[in-house]
Amino acid sequence: MAYFPEEVVEHILGYVTSHRDRNAASLVCRAWYHIERRSRRLVLVSNCYAVRPERVHVRFPSMRSLSVKGKPHFADFDLVPAGWGARADPWVDSCALSCPGLEELRLKRMVVTDECLKRIAGSFTNFKSLVLVSCEGFSTAGLTTIATNCRFLKELDLQESVVEHRGHQWLHCFPKPSTSLESLNFACLAGEVNAHALERLVARSPNLKRLRLNRAVPFDVLSRILGRTPKLEDLGTGSFVRGNNPAAYVSLFAALGKCSSLKSLSGFWDAPGLFLRGIFSVCKNLTCLNLSYAPLVQSADLINIIRRCTNLHVLWLLDHIGDEGLKVVAFSCPHLQELRVFPGNPTGTTVTEEGLVAISSGCRKLQSVLYFCNRMTNAALITIAKNCPQLTSFRLCILELSSADAVTGLPLDEGFGAIVQSCKGLRRLSMSGLLTDCVFLYIGMYAEKLEMLSVAFAGGTDDGMVYVLNGCKNLKKLEIRDSPFGDTALLAGVDRYEAMRSLWMSSCNITLGACKTLAASVPSVNVEVINEAGVSMGEADEDASNAKKVEKLYLYRTTAGPRGDVPGFVSIL
Repeated sequence: MAYFPEEVVEHILGYVTSHRDRNAASLVCRAWYHIERRSRRLVLVSNCYAVRPERVHVRFPSMRSLSVKGKPHFADFDLVPAGWGARADPWVDSCALSCPGLEELRLKRMVVTDECLKRIAGSFTNFKSLVLVSCEGFSTAGLTTIATNCRFLKELDLQESVVEHRGHQWLHCFPKPSTSLESLNFACLAGEVNAHALERLVARSPNLKRLRLNRAVPFDVLSRILGRTPKLEDLGTGSFVRGNNPAAYVSLFAALGKCSSLKSLSGFWDAPGLFLRGIFSVCKNLTCLNLSYAPLVQSADLINIIRRCTNLHVLWLLDHIGDEGLKVVAFSCPHLQELRVFPGNPTGTTVTEEGLVAISSGCRKLQSVLYFCNRMTNAALITIAKNCPQLTSFRLCILELSSADAVTGLPLDEGFGAIVQSCKGLRRLSMSGLLTDCVFLYIGMYAEKLEMLSVAFAGGTDDGMVYVLNGCKNLKKLEIRDSPFGDTALLAGVDRYEAMRSLWMSSCNITLGACKTLAASVPSVNVEVINEAGVSMGEADEDASNAKKVEKLYLYRTTAGPRGDVPGFVSIL
């Protein structure tokens, strides 16, 4: 490759946007490494404690977009205690000092304070995009600072974040007479919204393509907004109860009919199923439909909508759809690539293996599945694997713990084994139900491209985890909770953890002594023991201390060494 001039290589790499491909290119040779590092504009840091912020800036001096992930994935299930860490301050401060040209910042599962937002607003003169996913620690006062000072802002996305309500003046503060906004998502805000300020903001944002409102935005306001957003492609609705009147109803759905560019719909927080008939006019153009926050919409109304959505690629639903409704999805949506079915009934989900089998028969392009159900069978999983070999992500949650095959009473080993054998490109797998070591043997043997495995309430002996660690050479993240794996399994991965991104184990059978042995054997990883009870892990009797069970273990690869913001309930060994 040396005969290519550096300018040519840099030009070619300019067309390579995948983080995975950029990383691979940097390993070709020393010359490519330096060309890639000098020319990379978009940088992803998958663990905020894996590297020091300063080192990122040294390696990528031309960085314009930074994405950083904080807490472990299981934080989404309240398994990571409050105050664990993942503060955004060090990253924001470092960017302010070393990267004044930063244009985009994307943070996930991090603690972002109003001071952080103030620093962002005052440090980057050409700042264009702020995306905060599942973040916490800030308020609408911080949003006011962003809106006031980031004059070229194109995107503000507060996805699933917890935002303290300190007034709604932030909507007043975007630039006048016009803004550069193309995407605005504040669906997660719990407080009131100034409707007039919102309407004026939309009116002076001619390039707005994505707008997701919270449930405080009245129905009549949404109808007026739609008349001012001719380029809208993605809409998240507000309330269907507040501000509702016959004139607003007619106006809203007349405006919807004129939104010829609309491709994605979400919201419908409090919408009765009857109201959804008004979206029939846009259904044929939709490629993404998210009704996972619409508990009042029942199966019959869902089916009426789905029949008309023949071009869907992404569909998120509550289990109100039922198996019969999923059969309609299978018949009506042949281009479907991603399906998520969430539990909506507190007394138990209404979907079974029958609905997912139907989906696999009709939606042969399916690549990603997240499915909550009350029962499953090996035969169903084998059929799904046969029908959808292109699956790259398969996450199945059977709500009854350790549930066996609903017909035969056997473990679900053969069914999940079929998934990993048939789906050669599978990168993410989450399993539940009655599972033995056999399924982990299948995973180790056949899941060659698997990168993330999540296991809950499953397994027989240490052998199961050993099979996975020895077999899955591309594994990056392993998450295990409430499973019988112990010290032997943990220490079997000593030679693997340097190549992995992280390991999470909670409510398993590992001891403090094994964690200490692991930490001493692999100095390039941080071994964190999380002890929420506040009981000291150290005792005068070392043997007694080493024999203590560890409730939660988080292990991750790092070049930064032990972190400096360790709370009292965390010990880094």
